[in-house]
Amino acid sequence: MRPSEQRRAEEKQRRREEILDAAEHVFQERGFDAATMDDVAAQARVSRALVYVYYRDKRALHLAICIRALRRLRALFEEAAATEQRGRDQLVAIGRIYMRFAETHPCYFNALSRYEATEAEVQTETDETFAATMSAGRDVHLVTVRAIEQGMRDGSLRSDITNPMLMAMTMWGFTHGVLQIAQHKAFLFEQEGIPVETFVDNAAALAARALEP
Repeated sequence: MRPSEQRRAEEKQRRREEILDAAEHVFQERGFDAATMDDVAAQARVSRALVYVYYRDKRALHLAICIRALRRLRALFEEAAATEQRGRDQLVAIGRIYMRFAETHPCYFNALSRYEATEAEVQTETDETFAATMSAGRDVHLVTVRAIEQGMRDGSLRSDITNPMLMAMTMWGFTHGVLQIAQHKAFLFEQEGIPVETFVDNAAALAARALEP
């Protein structure tokens, strides 16, 4: 690629990322349903037409944010797993970092929650982007799969797990559901005098015991 072409490609990528940064901010501040492409354009300080050059609609922006979120989550999972040797301890570390992710990256967690709720509809409308999102999600699950396989080898997890990917996806669903409840139903726990942190810790301990030998 010639230098001029390289510069144009880099400029396009920079602009794409800037628009996506703006969309993250707008979605977090206004909510996905209330946000508009005009809002994103204003935040990015570009024309509405230019936003459509890079993202055909609001759903395309949403999926691009999901891919960002999943790539960030995968990196966090890998860093967490690397701090432990036993597979069980790696799973616990992964679970804890996911809980922290939900707290420190609410825009990403909310985007993923919306994606989980509308996945089938997204697949029929934007197959190529959907495939990229699915691939990024599978990469996240593979980190958990490796931890499960390590635990089966070192004896810290049950040896009769026949499908580590199924178990990884089950744990994802369990943990994601727990975190959603912790976020949206905190008042219920307050009424019962139960700290939300205690609820989350109890759920994590329950999941860990289910996989122990």
